[in-house]
Amino acid sequence: MILHAKYPAISDLKVRARQRLPRFVWEYLDSGTGTEWTSAENGRALSRVTLMPSILHGEFAPDLGVNLLGQSLPLPFGIGPVGMSGLIWPDAEGHLARAAAEADIPYTLSTVASQTPEDVGPQAGDHAWFQMYPPRDPDIRTDMLNRARAAGFGTLVLTVDVPVASRRERQGRSGLTQPPRLTPRLMAQVAMRPAWAAGMAKRGMPRMKMIDSYAGQTSGLPSNQHAGYLLRTSPDWDYLHWLRDAWDGPFVVKGVLDPETVPRLEAAGVDAIWTSNHGGRQFDAAPATIDALPHLRAQTDLPIIFDGGVTGGLDILRALALGADFVMMARPWHYALAALGPVGLTHLVDMLRLDLIANMGQLGTRTLKEVTTRRMHG
Repeated sequence: MILHAKYPAISDLKVRARQRLPRFVWEYLDSGTGTEWTSAENGRALSRVTLMPSILHGEFAPDLGVNLLGQSLPLPFGIGPVGMSGLIWPDAEGHLARAAAEADIPYTLSTVASQTPEDVGPQAGDHAWFQMYPPRDPDIRTDMLNRARAAGFGTLVLTVDVPVASRRERQGRSGLTQPPRLTPRLMAQVAMRPAWAAGMAKRGMPRMKMIDSYAGQTSGLPSNQHAGYLLRTSPDWDYLHWLRDAWDGPFVVKGVLDPETVPRLEAAGVDAIWTSNHGGRQFDAAPATIDALPHLRAQTDLPIIFDGGVTGGLDILRALALGADFVMMARPWHYALAALGPVGLTHLVDMLRLDLIANMGQLGTRTLKEVTTRRMHG
């Protein structure tokens, strides 16, 4: 309970994480693009969603379980992908995968992670997802799928909202390059963060190991680009159909905001839609994902996964109330890991669980499906 007293909210973990990370690492994790309007609007729009409390329901213990893509999950949230998580904290992908396995929730490994599917898959439990940035070469494409499948990843996530590199001005100002190169300026920042520095000294500076196995060693790219851009393409509908045919498990498309695309995604055999604006990191005029969510729900009965601006269990309930089936978070897990190390991940799971229970008690909802009945319209 000491952690709950000192770090009762994601915002507390965020403050602590900033204190423990070198500035260039913090900028990599926390920044958006442009003026960061979209990044901020994700949170503002969530805060405008109101739910009606309900009274006189007696004592009950809410059921936090959900069914998603043919699997029963004990909690309605999971861990979304972040490229180069290993830059944010040493062995981040390993810590995240193990925490997900312990909590029995999904963990999503990025193509541009600092560890390979073979490194991470055996640690991720029964709900390992692989997020693909689409390679241009069909042989590389096939090999990536085969490696992910063999390593235990059962769900494929195609990210479609990165047709080109975004600018991410804050990252550029920080002096970070891909792969990270410790200039005197960055070394001065590292010297002020001994815990991060000690961990990196043991493991070495991270690289995009899966990408490097195809692209070779690269250096000196801007921080908003990476070796993956040497391999990847901007996918089209034919590419999506190819992936659907090549992957024999659940197939999710991430980065969907426009409801007009939903019928075509359904027809293509997509198993779930992941509504996301990439945390405001790609396009600074995109709508908040919570504003896009009801329009997507009106178009489909497919499962909808939501991310964007979540600051606690109440925001998870807001997303579920407006039509989401499941919520993914990315930055909050990295705030927790950077703030407290691996124990921070366990703490965040517990924090979100308690927050869900407290708020479901106020709503009088025994199951998560009932939360939609507490949405206020207008």
